[in-house]
Amino acid sequence: MSTEAPVSSARSVTNIDSMLKEKRVFKPSAKFTREARIGSFKKYKKMHKASLKNPDKFWGKAAEELSWFRKWRKVCVWKPPFAEWFVGGKLNASVNCLDRHLEGPSRNKAALIFEGEPGDVVTLTYQQLHREVCLMANVLKKHGVKTGDRVMIYLPMIPEAVIAMLACARIGAPHSVVFSGFSAEALKERTNDCGAKVIITADGGFRRGTALAVKRNVDEALLGTPKVKAVIVVQRTKQDVNMAPGRDFWLHDEVQKVSAVCKPEALDSEHPLFILYTSGSTGKPKGILHTTAGYLLGCHLTTKYYFDLRPEDVYFCTADVGWITGHSYVAYGVLSNGGTSLIYEGAPNFPEPDRFWRIIDRHKVNIFYTAPTAIRSFIKWGDDWLARHDLSSLRLLGSVGEPINPEAWMWYHEKVGGKRCPIVDTWWQTETGAHMIAPIPGATPLKPGSATLPFFGVDAAVVDDNGEETAPNVGGKLVIRRPWPSMLRSIYGDAARYRKTYWSEVKGCYFAGDGARRDKDGYFWIVGRIDDVLNVAGHRLGTSEVESALVSHPDIAEAAVVGRPDELKGQAVVAFVTLKNGVPHSNNLKESLRAHVAKEIGPIAKPDDIRFTDALPKTRSGKIMRRLLKEAAASPTGDIKGDITTLEDLTVLAKLKQTEE
Repeated sequence: MSTEAPVSSARSVTNIDSMLKEKRVFKPSAKFTREARIGSFKKYKKMHKASLKNPDKFWGKAAEELSWFRKWRKVCVWKPPFAEWFVGGKLNASVNCLDRHLEGPSRNKAALIFEGEPGDVVTLTYQQLHREVCLMANVLKKHGVKTGDRVMIYLPMIPEAVIAMLACARIGAPHSVVFSGFSAEALKERTNDCGAKVIITADGGFRRGTALAVKRNVDEALLGTPKVKAVIVVQRTKQDVNMAPGRDFWLHDEVQKVSAVCKPEALDSEHPLFILYTSGSTGKPKGILHTTAGYLLGCHLTTKYYFDLRPEDVYFCTADVGWITGHSYVAYGVLSNGGTSLIYEGAPNFPEPDRFWRIIDRHKVNIFYTAPTAIRSFIKWGDDWLARHDLSSLRLLGSVGEPINPEAWMWYHEKVGGKRCPIVDTWWQTETGAHMIAPIPGATPLKPGSATLPFFGVDAAVVDDNGEETAPNVGGKLVIRRPWPSMLRSIYGDAARYRKTYWSEVKGCYFAGDGARRDKDGYFWIVGRIDDVLNVAGHRLGTSEVESALVSHPDIAEAAVVGRPDELKGQAVVAFVTLKNGVPHSNNLKESLRAHVAKEIGPIAKPDDIRFTDALPKTRSGKIMRRLLKEAAASPTGDIKGDITTLEDLTVLAKLKQTEE
């Protein structure tokens, strides 16, 4: 998954050279297929074909799975590039995630399981979660929040983050969640852009054994946010914080003053549900606007089919709600299906690198959804940490955030999944709202490194600069050729930017910003961001393929590849690699790696420069900050001057600079 698409520009990507080949195929096990919602590849293909032939019929029938106050008059109104879905219908997202599960025994089923970094565990049943949501919704109303008002949520990964989202949805107040690792300046910019009236935050959160100063960032942001009238504060760490009289209110005090009954608003299908800001490396962040019915349906269906979610499953997604994955596949998708969503507050290697495995063992997790960057970190930390825990409860694995290289896929399959769990490798974006390309676990034969095939109703293609489909295994632009329910409706307050950013690159198509190829079986292989494609001596190489080749070497845990200006070749290939534990740095290893890439891809892809580093610069969500690597690669001294406010570990930059010496 890519989190955002870049602003359109005249980029020529015709004939991206895609040379990394993967021949391994893994068919679903007979046991999984027997029990799956979709149990054959033939059935998937039949359903997908029907969904494209008559999308209104397909989506109309699917939408009946949601609870409505009033049924829609028309499934879709498409006036390119603007869409309306389920026109005339009225519903409420919190009703679909909570109220409808209170009518039977599921009311006493676990909706949320929370594990804090210190080890505390809180379980909320659907009945309890419903009560907490109603209380918070009434607190918001007490402080003047009305339908249509925007609310900022700036919280660590604690139950109140999900409660706040659903409380906003209940009263029709669009929420905008800002990742609690973002700076005060980032919070201020987003708060002002959407004109938020209230901020929901916490005194702090726990990360690597330290109590983070979350409220202090809010105080700093509020110096420049004149429209904010109130701040609701969750007490998490019990650290001393500033509480401004008349502006700041403790949530535990406020819930004592309101009723636990809150009638949900009957909202139009196109009522804004949330605004989520994508954080580009330059320029003003884009407020991605998602509305209620179409977004909820996309999350609901993809959770149901791609995770094959069962009533008895414990589902663990490692994403923070500050990102779209946390919205769609921690909160809305899982809860609308009546599932049990497990959330964890802290770092994956605190106090030791087995924290995720300890959580899976402790809570008997059945479905585990995480990022390739995390998987490669697990590989680096070593298999011994897995051996300490019983992972036999797992029945399905998922991957999200970027293309997963084949060797990381294989390790995930063998070591974590015990060779029995299908891997759902998902491609989608903040803008798409829900999964777009991924394998149906009981039906689709899996190819390590491929996101496989599109979801129902998704018309995806790989095209050249003229918008023509490319031949098999010829790289190009990944586009979507027709509207889908969970698509973004606009960029908040800037419809012209929406049109230019997403719909101007390829006529009549949504341009995803990613390069891809399709193999002879029609499977999609994401080759990386178009902006990350390297131009080496007239060849256009996807960075993800070079990274995959490097990581397939037995000594390498993780790799990131960037380009450096080169007078002779246009761009030189610079690789930053982390070694598996116990493997020493050496010039011989550098030459071995260069030879390995030449063998796997071809001599043209051999890195001109290989730099060993103990860690790659990443955000707290696990994304590699490639712009920092580009700066380090281009600077003779390794200096980095870009924004580092979201960097997880500041010592990484010093270590990167040491590789120059």
